[in-house]
Amino acid sequence: MILHIDMDAFYASIEQRDHPEYRGKPVIVGGGNGRGVVSAASYEAREYGVHSAMPGRRAGQLCPHGIFVKGRHSHYAAVGRQVREIFSRYTPLVQPLSLDEAFLDVSGTLRLFGDAETIGRRIKAEIAEELELPASVGVAPRKFIAKIASDIDKPNGFVVVREDEIHSFLDPLPVERVWGVGKVGARRLHQLGFRTIADIRRYDESLLKSKLGAWGAHLWRLANGIDEREVIPDRNAKQISHERTFSEDQSDFEFLHSVVCFLCEQTAMRLRRHGRKAKSVGLKYRREDFRTFSKSKVLETPTDETAVIIRVATELLATMRQTEPRPVRLIGVSLSALVGADAPTQMSLFDDPGYVQAERRVDRVMDQLADRLGDSRIYRAGSHDWRKRPRE
Repeated sequence: MILHIDMDAFYASIEQRDHPEYRGKPVIVGGGNGRGVVSAASYEAREYGVHSAMPGRRAGQLCPHGIFVKGRHSHYAAVGRQVREIFSRYTPLVQPLSLDEAFLDVSGTLRLFGDAETIGRRIKAEIAEELELPASVGVAPRKFIAKIASDIDKPNGFVVVREDEIHSFLDPLPVERVWGVGKVGARRLHQLGFRTIADIRRYDESLLKSKLGAWGAHLWRLANGIDEREVIPDRNAKQISHERTFSEDQSDFEFLHSVVCFLCEQTAMRLRRHGRKAKSVGLKYRREDFRTFSKSKVLETPTDETAVIIRVATELLATMRQTEPRPVRLIGVSLSALVGADAPTQMSLFDDPGYVQAERRVDRVMDQLADRLGDSRIYRAGSHDWRKRPRE
């Protein structure tokens, strides 16, 4: 059995815990003085339409009496480590998705701690008692069902879906609930007449694949409760990836270049945090017709350097745009063929040792600042256009 545990409004909940006077009030982390973007919003602030990634000025318009607080990202990271320590008491198979959510496979520890529901309730109770924070828990036989279950009764929810309940649980849900279906995908599914997960489940798989390609086959399998993905701890991950879906088709090369730089920064930072290096860099994008294209390059030597990853990924982007220039709806960067950070690095004859060392120092300093201030406060110039684009 799989647990998906999601800390509710994590940053804002920490602020409400640490400042009792904020409890029950709309708390907005980041975006103060109308600058920057919102990092997190308490559920009280969400009732006014405030959400993460919203420009601070817009958040102030929607919730003028909201309490804006400066983010304390090193503190949030420390609390996140405390949460993961609680997870590790019950299973070594923990796959973090971000600082505030993770999958746990408890199949191997049922004899020690009881059934999956008991384990989920114990973890939830320990988070509440020790950290004074709310968490929503989904328990199910499959990863994506556990994730939906954790989201269905937020905040502070607890939902169990057993094997014989999968179809009755999934069928009435809107297609937007399927993991990976965003606004663009939902609009396409609506155009084809699919409103609920049951509509997809009852449709012929081959016909759906003919209309939507491999994505259609993937959706059909999920709608039928088929998800063979295992919980993979970060230390065992075969690749690290990051992607973005756009609300509208994008064809401007400079904009796509900026997004790729941002994705490289994110994946490279995660790579270093997990003590890994990558031997392969990959780029993929999906067109508006849902056809997906990908290209990768094997490096001469493993790397965890942001500058190297950006150079390779942007070269792949330039090559792919020459052969497939149509507008893009999704773009992603992946790092694979992972090895330990202590793997030997062979410097090319054409590398400048001074430049390489300088880039490593830049990465080290930026990682430290990201831990203290959040990764939206300092970044490379290449990702500026994407990071500063208003998103509501």
